[in-house]
Amino acid sequence: MKSIWNQILQYLYIRKRDKSEPLNTNTKLMHGMNRISILMFLVALLILLYKVFFHKSH
Repeated sequence: MKSIWNQILQYLYIRKRDKSEPLNTNTKLMHGMNRISILMFLVALLILLYKVFFHKSH
């Protein structure tokens, strides 16, 4: 069983996918949606960190 970190690295194209895994249209679409979700989460996290550390309140 793969770890979740290996799967995330594959989603973000940091690690190559396992050639023994079956790949069909549904799997490609699912991985694409997961990739978009992870990237949106990372962008939101960066925005929150920016607001916490660099945004000065009046």
